Amino acid sequence: MSPQSAGGDRRVRRTRRAIREALVELCAEQGFGSLTVEDILDRADVARATFYAHYKAKEDVLVDIVRSLTEDRAAWMAEYEAQCPDGFTGYPLRSIFTHAEKNAAVYRVILQGAGDGRPLREFYERTSEEAQALFQARAEQSGHAPRIPVELVARAWAGELIGTLVWWLQGDTGYTADQVAAMLSDLSIHGRRWAAQKTEPRRSQTS
Repeated sequence: MSPQSAGGDRRVRRTRRAIREALVELCAEQGFGSLTVEDILDRADVARATFYAHYKAKEDVLVDIVRSLTEDRAAWMAEYEAQCPDGFTGYPLRSIFTHAEKNAAVYRVILQGAGDGRPLREFYERTSEEAQALFQARAEQSGHAPRIPVELVARAWAGELIGTLVWWLQGDTGYTADQVAAMLSDLSIHGRRWAAQKTEPRRSQTS
């Protein structure tokens, strides 16, 4: 790659990042529905021709945000998985919630279903694909054939994860990323019947 080409790539990345960041900031301030391309141009300080050289509409910016976000999250998951690759560790799940906590404003915009629905669908598809690759790799590593198709398991898991992220980030639950991840891990390990049972009161040490 020539220095001129590398410089052009850097400019493209900077421009797209400025536009993405402007959209997220504006969504937090006024919501996606009332947001205009002109608003984004003003906040990002880019020309209209520059915007349309990269995107057709504001919805395309949000889809690009999803792709950038999930690529970054995949890198996080790989690092966590490498810490303890054997067995059910909960590391990848904790990495997802930690990532969401650090990027809460972006996640909220996506999970609100803003735009024409494409950004949230993209988020779901990419999350499912990540999970399927991880579950398939674990099945091959263990040498056991899955009882249920891995694709179905991954899609069910992704739906459960997204529902939990919506509940956690859109409401005031008071739980930390680690606490939510731990609860979802327990649910995966023990099942819904166990989770719905009332916990036994702890006995006094003197009784």
